[in-house]
Amino acid sequence: MNQASSSSLPQTADVVIVGAGVMGASIAFHLAKRGAGKIVILDKDHVGRGGSGRSSALIRMHYSFPPEVQLALISLHMFQNWQEFVGAPGDFRKTGFIRIVHPQETERLKRNVEMQRKVGVTVELIDKRQLRELEPDWNLEDVEVAAYEPDSGYGDGAGVAGDFLHAARNLGVTYLSRTPALAFLAGGPRICGVVTSQGEIHSSTVIVAAGPWTRPLLQKIGYDVPIECEYHQVAILRNAPDMKGGGCACIDSVTATYFRSDAQDKFLVGDFYGKRPADPDDFPQRATDESLEEIIERACRRVPKLQRAEVMRGVTGVYDMTPDSRPLLGEIPSVRGLYVCAGFSGMGFKISPAIGLVISELLLDGRAAAVNLDPFRPNRFAENSPIKAEYEYVDD
Repeated sequence: MNQASSSSLPQTADVVIVGAGVMGASIAFHLAKRGAGKIVILDKDHVGRGGSGRSSALIRMHYSFPPEVQLALISLHMFQNWQEFVGAPGDFRKTGFIRIVHPQETERLKRNVEMQRKVGVTVELIDKRQLRELEPDWNLEDVEVAAYEPDSGYGDGAGVAGDFLHAARNLGVTYLSRTPALAFLAGGPRICGVVTSQGEIHSSTVIVAAGPWTRPLLQKIGYDVPIECEYHQVAILRNAPDMKGGGCACIDSVTATYFRSDAQDKFLVGDFYGKRPADPDDFPQRATDESLEEIIERACRRVPKLQRAEVMRGVTGVYDMTPDSRPLLGEIPSVRGLYVCAGFSGMGFKISPAIGLVISELLLDGRAAAVNLDPFRPNRFAENSPIKAEYEYVDD
């Protein structure tokens, strides 16, 4: 294994990746797997210590935009076969997943399920009776139909980042922790490398996968990406004694919450909406009791037994949000060789395996074959072309 540290900063690299979260580590792994040359991955802290380690880590296919469904489906296949792909046992928990929408959006739900099935997702529409059989603890008075994915569930963000990085280093990738990127080196319209806290690395290809730290980095080279930081809080509860453990994960528009089991005895509840602006280097590390109570109170409308569950702790984190809540993927138009992979708006973990694949295709083949990345191009907002799905939900 390559044990490189900041004391042995390489002077050159074929590819430099900024950020060792699930995205940067996945990209490093997929590039190394294809023999992309000398790859260096930098992180201001340690692998998975940013948003990846704080992720609620839902794994689901339900999106309203077909390329997102494709990315999620490719990723699911990798999660299901983690040992074969990455060489580690993995921590994918198959629980099933339910999508509940506002009653007035039922037709949109049906159209999206139809689209997802055409893409290849195992998903079906189920009625109230079928859902009650799956989840007897849920209050379903306002649910006539829901989408059900039996193969979905949840994983572990820090674990996935660590597994990708471990496999990448075994393939020769150099990993430099506690080595932040400070600026870029550019010669005219082309990237020439990265200035780090330990010195310069010269490279003609640089990928910025730094989540909420991406915008200030790219501003230093005169390119502004519309990423805003948003503060989120999640509650972890211990199940009430008579609660069913290990049930389906769920995204519920009616209560504006998402939730999932956490092993057999715990329950995770998160909020749709966060607070802006947020500073990724200075946000509350402890969730307030009042905010957790408010999130749990809404989730109790769907799972009444949560009223008797014990609140164990809160988890806080920062999302890197774009105006259309979709990622920025591709080359910066004004600087050849400089790529951005950020702005995942809270949905990054579940598609991170596929993101590494398509970014490696983009770099090595000139285009991503597995999924068309053109809609995600970084310049789409400057072109007034935000992504808009045909049957988007009001809270997408």
